[in-house]
Amino acid sequence: MYRITKEFHLSASHQLDHLPADHQCARLHGHNYIVIVELAAESLNDDGFVRDYHDLSPLKRYIDETFDHRHLNDVFGHSKVTSEFLARHFYDWCKQRFPETSSVRVSETPKTWAEYRP
Repeated sequence: MYRITKEFHLSASHQLDHLPADHQCARLHGHNYIVIVELAAESLNDDGFVRDYHDLSPLKRYIDETFDHRHLNDVFGHSKVTSEFLARHFYDWCKQRFPETSSVRVSETPKTWAEYRP
């Protein structure tokens, strides 16, 4: 199995206001998120790629235009915008456009990440 990954960055805020008031994530805060998309294929295409990295440009535009420097609660219309939720959201978005998508990882900090892999 061949696997490739591409990393994207965004800065955004969120507030998990359904958590107890003394929980640090219940307060308005932000992260410098890292989104890592993995694509996999049993064989390479005629150009020798799983997929050309340039083909992932629409994801960069989507992230920049929709999420970067935004309040994620407003973007999604709810307050349960966790890393897990974002990983699934980006996986579903990518899978519709790039069938080779095998997983998406979203990191809020250098030490924490969530991954969606069916």
